[in-house]
Amino acid sequence: MTNQLDGTVALVTGASSGIGTATAEALAALGATVALAARRTERITELAGKIRAGGGTALAITADVTSEPEARAAVERTVAELGRLDTLVNNAGVMLLGPAVGAPLEEWRNMVDLNLSGLLYCTHAALPHLLDAAASGPRQVADLVNVSSVAGRVPRSGSAVYNATKHGVGAFSEALRQEVTRRYLRVSVIEPGAVDTELVSHNRPEVAERHHQRFAQTQKMEAADIAETIAFVVTRPRHMSINEVLVRPTEQDN
Repeated sequence: MTNQLDGTVALVTGASSGIGTATAEALAALGATVALAARRTERITELAGKIRAGGGTALAITADVTSEPEARAAVERTVAELGRLDTLVNNAGVMLLGPAVGAPLEEWRNMVDLNLSGLLYCTHAALPHLLDAAASGPRQVADLVNVSSVAGRVPRSGSAVYNATKHGVGAFSEALRQEVTRRYLRVSVIEPGAVDTELVSHNRPEVAERHHQRFAQTQKMEAADIAETIAFVVTRPRHMSINEVLVRPTEQDN
């Protein structure tokens, strides 16, 4: 699949770790110029250097996408400095689990702000540029990829608000897909099951421990597995759109 994305520009949010980092590397390996958006400047600067050292082109953009001005600025800087925007991967997200009864309300706000509002801010800012790319770009197609979760399909006790945010991602994505698909802007939702990333570490210790126990006998997927899935989605021919991918570890039964 080398060089399938030559001449295109991709913006990846949450690029400082896990799926975001792996996705940025995968798209760069396919020839895309990549913009890396995240709050942790040191990490995305290091990643940009790694991509450049491998012969790619990368731009590190420090941004907190829960801020609408920062999300919009990240998109606008991508277009201003890299010339266009063909692919947006809305990957930034947080998973704060635990019972709803007695939960810290701040955890709920954090998930809504990042998983939903941040995705909406980036998408709103990017839509005109993605539609321009689909109309006049080298591939005559553009891609919006929203990283959701199996939690966007299957509600579980102990993840009520996380479920709500990820179901929202799926509903928004499908409605938007119907609106823009005839303009060759493809909208795709990626729904991973358990992936070995730092996502769980953001939880309260007792919640993280329960999660680790749940998956103690399960070989989790790697971030690269999801990045490979995203790369497959965005490199399909113009006439083909993969709208939804649910991908679990083989040993995960729910």
